[in-house]
Amino acid sequence: MALIRFVAMPTEQARAYQRGAPDAYGNPPERRVSDGSGIPCRHCLRHVAAGEGYLTFAYRPFPTLQPYAETGPVFLHAAECERAPEGDVLSPMFRATPDYILRGYSADDRIVYGTGGVVATHKICGRAHEIFERVEVAYVHMRSARNNCYQLRIERA
Repeated sequence: MALIRFVAMPTEQARAYQRGAPDAYGNPPERRVSDGSGIPCRHCLRHVAAGEGYLTFAYRPFPTLQPYAETGPVFLHAAECERAPEGDVLSPMFRATPDYILRGYSADDRIVYGTGGVVATHKICGRAHEIFERVEVAYVHMRSARNNCYQLRIERA
């Protein structure tokens, strides 16, 4: 039985951006064409292939503005793509990067202090389990350890 699940950007959000909805700052997504260098789509959790279009936009994965609602740039296929299935196995897309930031949040979307840190990629599942041992943690964000960009959400299964 899985104890955690990795959760990609919700499809309704991805479709809105793909159709030109404004980002967290009120700007339209920027459109570019991938050179194949590893542009990570936050919806299908696969890289955008060379020659495919992609979007860059400011993403705030929180329901409301508040002091802990981090906003940052993310990438998304410009064309509709299938959402990555939720499961307890980290997408292969993330395995080429040595580490990520994991950070726990409470049900009211505030950082739970003491949960954040840079974690080696091969230790992400174990560290997520440890973070969820704290009852006040409702979910965990996985972010880039280099640029702090949002990658995905981790939830209890």
